[in-house]
Amino acid sequence: MIPRYTRPEMASIWEPQTRFKIWFEIEAHAADALAELGTIPKEAARTVWAKAKDATFDVARIDEIERETKHDVIAFLTHLAEIVGPEARFVHQGMTSSDVLDTCLNVQLTRAADLLLADLDKVLAALKKRAFEHKMTPTIGRSHGIHAEPVTFGLKLAYAYAEFTRAKERLIAARKEVATCAISGAVGTFAQIDPRVEEHVAKAMGLVPEQISTQVIPRDRHAMYFSVLGVIASSVERFAVEIRHMQRTEVLEAEEFFSEGQKGSSAMPHKRNPVLSENLTGLSRMVRAYVTPALENVVLWHERDISHSSAERMMGPDATVTLDFALARLAGLIDKLLVYPANMQKNLDRLGGLVHSQRVLLALTQKGASREDAYKLVQRNAMPVWRGEGDFLQLLKKDAEVKKYLTDAEIEEQFDLGYHLKHVDTIFKRVFGES
Repeated sequence: MIPRYTRPEMASIWEPQTRFKIWFEIEAHAADALAELGTIPKEAARTVWAKAKDATFDVARIDEIERETKHDVIAFLTHLAEIVGPEARFVHQGMTSSDVLDTCLNVQLTRAADLLLADLDKVLAALKKRAFEHKMTPTIGRSHGIHAEPVTFGLKLAYAYAEFTRAKERLIAARKEVATCAISGAVGTFAQIDPRVEEHVAKAMGLVPEQISTQVIPRDRHAMYFSVLGVIASSVERFAVEIRHMQRTEVLEAEEFFSEGQKGSSAMPHKRNPVLSENLTGLSRMVRAYVTPALENVVLWHERDISHSSAERMMGPDATVTLDFALARLAGLIDKLLVYPANMQKNLDRLGGLVHSQRVLLALTQKGASREDAYKLVQRNAMPVWRGEGDFLQLLKKDAEVKKYLTDAEIEEQFDLGYHLKHVDTIFKRVFGES
């Protein structure tokens, strides 16, 4: 995490004070359950809450203890004992470090997911608003970067809306996948702690009990979570690259908002660069970079090792903080995006009607020409236009072989732009429903 790409609410989830607060809550809820079961005195559980519930944990002190113990959970428990007093001997009864660490991580990941879901809602709202605004704004569709057939800018936005709707559904599933709790003790057998303690802690922390843990919560759950973040990042980049292409000087169909006083280049005062989209491309790469270590963390030795731990200390905060920032930036980019319908129409007309070539091809086949012959007739009139040597419609009208099948009026009918947009309403209903 670096401040430049960090928003406070997401960052706070990963701050040491927050982490220690969650650790305390896990331990204190476990103490409550142990007290109810008669394993520890009820007064001890009440004292733990009373003395430490509102405490501000001394991060520097915990770090100091850890430098000696070389163990973060023991360092925390030692500091907690300094706050609670003698009753602290009843804390962590029958538990192992992973019970605290893994349950805490999953609390943090679910809280992060909640913020990311709110971010996605803002992206979806911005896309929907702009999609309906440009529902029937014609623009050229491109395949391989080359002019193909007409679409609308609204359809481009609707495509992104559907994509991020799927992203939201995946993140909801990933949140559920990772929202588990393990308080099962060493090697996960519950030998030293009753399973009812785990049930109590899980409910108190907004989680569900892990079906079976081997001292650690299975890391396939986390692999799924970070993989979903990676897919969302790819969707962010896909849209960002689309904007970057559309903002190129030779295209200029859409452009990032350029604010008063903004500068595009230290050398060239005329520059208006797609810096937000380029930034989103870079941030997306970083989020995706954490997918591979998440997948590799699934493979641990026997019932537990800590090869996953160092990676997770970085990837948990970095991936969620970075994606949070990226989604917020994307929502703002979409909301303020400058759209240039006149340039879209200019680019549509740039190839002299060639975008209607398929319609002419199909019309010829409907009139009796073989597909192979129809293709040759259309292509031989299209290639001169491609080279800038004439108008497609006029060349077709002058072609004697074409005229054997189509009248001038029938040829002109194939150049109707509206024909390509006749099912836009149908597509919008599929994406947005009846709204």
